[in-house]
This record gives sequence, C-alpha cells and structure tokens, in this order.
Amino acid sequence: MPSPKILVLPGSTRAGSHNVRLAALAAKELTLLDADVTRISLADYDLPIFEEELEAKGGAPFNAIKLKQMIMAHQGVFIASPEYSASVTPLLKNAIDWVSRVRERGDPTYAAFKGRVFAISSASPDRIGGLRSLMALRQILELGCGALVIPEQVAISQADRAFDDMDNIVDIGTANLLRAQLARLVEMVRLMA
Repeated sequence: MPSPKILVLPGSTRAGSHNVRLAALAAKELTLLDADVTRISLADYDLPIFEEELEAKGGAPFNAIKLKQMIMAHQGVFIASPEYSASVTPLLKNAIDWVSRVRERGDPTYAAFKGRVFAISSASPDRIGGLRSLMALRQILELGCGALVIPEQVAISQADRAFDDMDNIVDIGTANLLRAQLARLVEMVRLMA
C-alpha cells in the first residue's frame, strides 16, 4: 500500500510562531507513521484579501490556484491554527476563501476540501491553547467547505513553555494526544483510499 500523502500547513508565517513549530513536529511525527509529508508555508502563496469584485475582474490569483492544486495533490491535510480574537488568523481564512473559489476543468464547488481528510490543532500561550480557533476552523472547513475533519483535535496551552529545545512537546500526555491524532489522520486517509 503506498504511503498516504499528507500536507502540513501552519496558519501563521511569523518567525518563532508556536504553530509553525507545531506543524514541524506534526510533519516529523507523520513521517514516522510512514506518511509522504509535504510541509508548506502560506508565505509562499501570497494572496490579496478576498473580494468578489477582484475575482470577477481577473479570476482567482495564480497563488490561489497553486495552493488549491497543492491541497488536491494530498489525501490528508494537517492545519496548525493560531488564535486571533477567538478565531482563525486572517491569513488562514483568506487562503481558505480563495482556494474555495478556484474552479479548474469543471471542478465541483469546494473541490479542494472534499474527498480528503483534515486534522486541526493549535498552540497558544493562553490557558485553553487556541481552542476557540479550532472551533472556528472546524466550522469553516466542515460547514463552509464540506470537508471531513476528524473529531480528534489538540489544543496546546502555554505554548511558550510547551516545546523543548528540539521542538518536541514537553508534556508526555499532550505529546501522546498529538501522536494519536496524527495516527487517526493516517488511518482515515488509508480508509478513504
């Protein structure tokens, strides 16, 4: 059986971001689960703020098409989502909005979100670990885009102290929760293949 292809995407591009660290750790753990992992940065997919008039004038930007194709080339997607104002980052929401609008070769609506499995996690310095961003992201992906998001999710609190010098999670219980979530993502991808 071929290795499941999984895309790892942090919802932040900030240097030193806890969620960039979480995405790197997820990529490493997924590789240990024999997944074929691609980790990307939204910094490589610069997009204007979504606006229907902008889309009507010129269609989807090239980077939106590239990002949609990148997602569709994978069977699973892991998103590490920071929390801004009790929700997802504008960067992540904007990327999702643009990708949701890309239509190529007669694609159905929300083609990049259907037929693949999503897993979501967050790391935040606050005491609930970005849980509100995960609630918002789950709603966007499931209700807005029709994606399958596995129920397991991990919200890492006090993220400024959660990682060691090797970017591993210090708390064994939290580390095991992340491993279990990633194992479930790989399992679900294999079941859908």
